[in-house]
Parts: sequence; structure tokens; C-alpha cells
Amino acid sequence: MADFDDLISANRAFADEFTLGGFDGKAHAGVAIVTCMDSRIDPLAMLGLKHGDAKIFRNPGGRVTPQALEALVLGVHLLGVERVLVVPHTRCAMTANTETELREKIGAATGTDASWQSFGVIDDQVARLREDVRKVRSHPLIPDTVKVGGFVYDVDSGLLEQVD
Repeated sequence: MADFDDLISANRAFADEFTLGGFDGKAHAGVAIVTCMDSRIDPLAMLGLKHGDAKIFRNPGGRVTPQALEALVLGVHLLGVERVLVVPHTRCAMTANTETELREKIGAATGTDASWQSFGVIDDQVARLREDVRKVRSHPLIPDTVKVGGFVYDVDSGLLEQVD
């Protein structure tokens, strides 16, 4: 399909120079990161990590969802994860709108009623971050030996600030 030709071409060039094969899928630095899908975030680079060092779970807002918890449990028990960083970021779109506003914007853009769709907006980023860290720390399948921290990534400075 022509819609993806530019990306497939770029992939071919990437594959021609590819040297990262052969990894075993473990988190060699023992790290898992839950962060936002925002393209301004480079999870490995911001922590000085490289390919194969960490497991990364991304979603809008960087929230600890049931799916994120599932990934963390698997990471801890099967993939060498010993430390978990929960990392939302500044100027996140998920903090800039209410559920109602997003439903109205999406509805207007699509011409379809979006009142039923949940978008998981964040009313208080620091409070939600602390709540998410507690979810990970208290999960019955994640042992107390796993270190869990909550951080906010500043998309303008590249710095992390530990919150919890």
C-alpha cells in the first residue's frame, strides 16, 4: 500500500544498518518505564540507557493502567525488572482538557457521538502520579523488593523531577 511506502523504505534502510539483533528480551539494566506516548519523550536516552536495558510501556498520560500493571508483573517475574519508573511529563495533552472537552472535540472532528469514550484525562498530575506509584507498590504480584519511583519529565529541559 502506497500509504506506507515512505515508512517501509525507511525501514529497509534501517534494516541494512541493523546491529541490534540477538537480544534475549530481558531488561539488562533491570528497569521498566511507564510513560506517555508523547513523541518528545525518548525513554532510554533520558535515563542514559541503551537498547535492551529497559522495558517500556507507553500510553496517553503515562498512567498505570491494568495493562501497564500486567506488563510490569510480567517484566518483574520474567524479564529481569527490579526498578520501575512511572514518568508522566509537563505540558501533557491529557492534563489540558476535561473528559467532556475531549469528547466534544473528537465528536466534532468525526461527526460521531463520542460521549461514551473515556480518554483518561488527568485533573491533578502529581496526585495521579502518586496514586499510580501506590498501585504498583501495592500490587500483590509485584514484590516489595522492586523499587518504584514516580517522576515528572520536563519536555522543555529534559530533566526528571522525583515526586514519589
